Amino acid sequence: MKYVYIRLVLIATLLSAASINAQQTETEQVKKVVEDLFTGMKEGDSSLVSSLFRKDVRMLTSYTSPEGQLLLKEGSLQDFLIAIGTPHPNVWNEKIWNTEIKIDDNLAQVWTDYAFYVDDKFSHCGVDAFQLTKGNDGRWKIVHLIDTRRKSPCETP
Repeated sequence: MKYVYIRLVLIATLLSAASINAQQTETEQVKKVVEDLFTGMKEGDSSLVSSLFRKDVRMLTSYTSPEGQLLLKEGSLQDFLIAIGTPHPNVWNEKIWNTEIKIDDNLAQVWTDYAFYVDDKFSHCGVDAFQLTKGNDGRWKIVHLIDTRRKSPCETP
């Protein structure tokens, strides 16, 4: 009886470890999509960036106008890709921290603080919120991206 109990505990432990490992792998895959987005922006690689989004992605920015109006602006993936891929003399560098990732089945949510720099000059900060879905090919893609945007107050890493 003692050996049966030990075997059951061992099997439960191994199954639990396998489940945790699978979740970590999914988390790492989702995080890599977000990291690759910022790498593509920094390198001006619109092909890389395009591969990370579903074609029906929705992209929004929430901000306050200089007059104090709360605004929500919708962008398009095509305009974003053109901006990234058009040669520009400055490096666009978005630094992220405090990243939280939650996953259930084929849906992932990423929430992260960011600070955006043009070369080494601070431009703005806020929060990026991504929703990703996993396709039949097993790849995670961004289906929704909304960010806040402000000049201050800003914490930077």
